[in-house]
Amino acid sequence: MDIRITLDIEMAKKKITLKELSQKIGISITNLSLLKTGKVKAIRFSTLMAICRELECQPGDILEYVNDDTR
Repeated sequence: MDIRITLDIEMAKKKITLKELSQKIGISITNLSLLKTGKVKAIRFSTLMAICRELECQPGDILEYVNDDTR
């Protein structure tokens, strides 16, 4: 995957659990967990906006491009 998901880091900074974030943004724990572990191929902008709004972060704080040459 060329995009690394660092949602767990932002959640730790805000000291929020997966369950709490799930409840606050209205996304199932299962779907949020799949996102957190990078097991998804896409994310809706509405989901990304809800996460960023709740964690008070920018999309770039939870999504990182990884160049194949740097691995």
